[in-house]
Amino acid sequence: MRLRPHDRLLPGAPVWGLAVTGLSAAVQVVLALLGRMPAVDTPLRLLVAVLPYLGLAVLLGWRARSVPHDRDVWVRMSRGCLVLVGVIGCLGLLHALGLERAVPDASTVGVLVAFPFFYTGLVRWNRYRTNLADPGDLLNGAGGVLAVVAVCAVLAEGPARGTEWQELRSVAVQVAVGLVLAGTALSAAFLGAMRRDPRPWLVSVPFATITVSGLVTLSTGDAPAWGSPASAVGVLCLATAVALRPTPSTPQPTDPIGSTVGAFVVIVASTVVLVAAQLGGTPTASWCAALAVACAGLRLLVNVRELAVLVVTRREALTDELTGLANRRAVLRRTAELLDGGVPTAFALLDLDRFKEVNDGLGHGAGDELLQLVTQRLRAVVRDSDLLGRLGGDEFAVVAVVDPGVAPEVAATALCRRLQVQFAEPFALHGMSVHVGASIGATTWRADQVGPVGPTRLLREADAAMYGAKRSGRGTALYDESEHAEGGTTLVLVEELRAGLPAGELVLHHQPQVDIRTGRVEGVEALVRWAHPTRGLLGPGEFLPVAEAHGLMGALTDQVLAGAVAQLAQWQDRGSDLRMSVNLSASNLLDSRLPRRVAALLEEYGVPARCLTLEVTETVLLADSERSTAVISALRDLGVEISIDDFGTGYCSLAYLRQLPVNELKLDRSFTADLVSDVRTEAIVASTVELAHRLGLRVVAEGVEDECTLARLSALGCDQSQGYLHSPPLPAAELEAWVADRGVAVTLAGLP
Repeated sequence: MRLRPHDRLLPGAPVWGLAVTGLSAAVQVVLALLGRMPAVDTPLRLLVAVLPYLGLAVLLGWRARSVPHDRDVWVRMSRGCLVLVGVIGCLGLLHALGLERAVPDASTVGVLVAFPFFYTGLVRWNRYRTNLADPGDLLNGAGGVLAVVAVCAVLAEGPARGTEWQELRSVAVQVAVGLVLAGTALSAAFLGAMRRDPRPWLVSVPFATITVSGLVTLSTGDAPAWGSPASAVGVLCLATAVALRPTPSTPQPTDPIGSTVGAFVVIVASTVVLVAAQLGGTPTASWCAALAVACAGLRLLVNVRELAVLVVTRREALTDELTGLANRRAVLRRTAELLDGGVPTAFALLDLDRFKEVNDGLGHGAGDELLQLVTQRLRAVVRDSDLLGRLGGDEFAVVAVVDPGVAPEVAATALCRRLQVQFAEPFALHGMSVHVGASIGATTWRADQVGPVGPTRLLREADAAMYGAKRSGRGTALYDESEHAEGGTTLVLVEELRAGLPAGELVLHHQPQVDIRTGRVEGVEALVRWAHPTRGLLGPGEFLPVAEAHGLMGALTDQVLAGAVAQLAQWQDRGSDLRMSVNLSASNLLDSRLPRRVAALLEEYGVPARCLTLEVTETVLLADSERSTAVISALRDLGVEISIDDFGTGYCSLAYLRQLPVNELKLDRSFTADLVSDVRTEAIVASTVELAHRLGLRVVAEGVEDECTLARLSALGCDQSQGYLHSPPLPAAELEAWVADRGVAVTLAGLP
């Protein structure tokens, strides 16, 4: 679809401004062609001469005010146009009043004064279309102008031998300014992928006309009058460029060395001029060439300073700020260099154990200090040829070059052993001795290895081995495809989970807890699922261990708690007094800030604390009994109920029943599964139920899957049952439908 002429203009473009500029330029052209405007010697001719530039200034001001994109470009050019009009107007008025001797050439002075505004504006326009640095440096521009003036001074000795150089200096200045500005405008077309955009070509026209007119004068000695047809056409072209829509184009990155090339060109040209001037030229050529070299030299000094800053920035981009080690980008880059060079490589990934406990218990400052202490120890066993880096959090990596004649597997095993030894002694932290272990996974690469290999693959394999070492408790592991192949997706899964948490991909399913005597649904257990965008609905066993191992459990639990409390609030708005159970992990019970977050959630949704039950396992309590007991006590003080999940599978059950403010015991499914067939299991369940009731606790049996087990639990006095006999975990809406379909007497008031 072809655009109509009017559609090619920017929305709201002042057509009247274009019309005034075009009409005044046309009048100026006609007068010049009729020979009625040889000079600006009357106020009327002065007005006619500056009117197109006033219209252009108005258009430039409109463009800067109305279109936010590259506003600074047009603001500067508008100022340059106003300065040009002001200088020419003032000096022209003095000339019209008969003060010719006291007035310098108006056009030359105007062009010189306006040059900084036009030049910095055009350079910024170029900068917006490329990655060139240094948006407003005048050193290159000034050096370019001086170099061109010097060249003109040398050339004037030839073709204009009959004209005194003093009379041509102003013309040379205009040529230099016009050439530099025209070249700067055209650079946007060639460097900024704007060759098909007419605007840079139109913008270059007025400056090109100044250059051409000056060159004609230098060649013939005839100076064109101000307001010549060429200058009027140039003004009209610039006005049109201001109002045109930009042609769509993609900004192109440009090597920053482009800003240095100009300085080198100026130095070379000025040096040639200096040599020519010494052989026979004007003093002006020598002085201008010397000043041009000085400007270019200063510009190079600025470049050197910027280069030093760039080196520092590059180093910071590849360095971990806290430890001073290489960061993830630097580790992967070094790995790629070794692989591309065919160098046998061992890649080890190290993850600290119990680091989150230090962060939560002693604060993030202590965690940072621990990372720095770990860095010191690891540096002591890493060779100069190897690279030690911190990938983020509590993960470190070592990229090691395998020595000739040594098997990569042997080198990787030795590397893991050297790293592991560094954690044998405790770390002195805040006046305490803190024992922190590490899980290390390693992988290798040799030149004869089959199949494509890249840095990310080595990282993925090392991560799988590290995660295997963490699960097995061995501390170190070398990647074995048969053992860790499926675990190789762990790193990908971690990153996907890290992105999925803020995206709201976690969902809750609810499994009912039914009163064995009445059949009423007294509560539900909230069980988290991950609605993975490509792998479908994942159960907790597929991602909770990964979340716990990689420090994501706190954020995950916060989302689960928020979703559970929000669901409780919805049910309570409909008259329900349903109880909701939520599981806590080991890291949750070591987080002293958890009670405050739970209290804030309950207050935000207006849910009574008694409606929330938090489940903890005996194995979790064993991790750090003192701290976990303090957190549980703080939660109990809020009014939240505490349940010991998987009761009977630990070794300190009776001790915790005596110490902890517990409300509920949940029998592990291993007891309910054998309840009917095993007399010893029945005796244990019977004694547990009796003990719990004597302590004022309710008992919930998990994993109930048949009527015989339910009947036996009822006979033993168990309070509630939970399992697939009643229902699998369901989303909230399906749970409500299940209640309605089964016709079960429930406390979910308001449901049909």
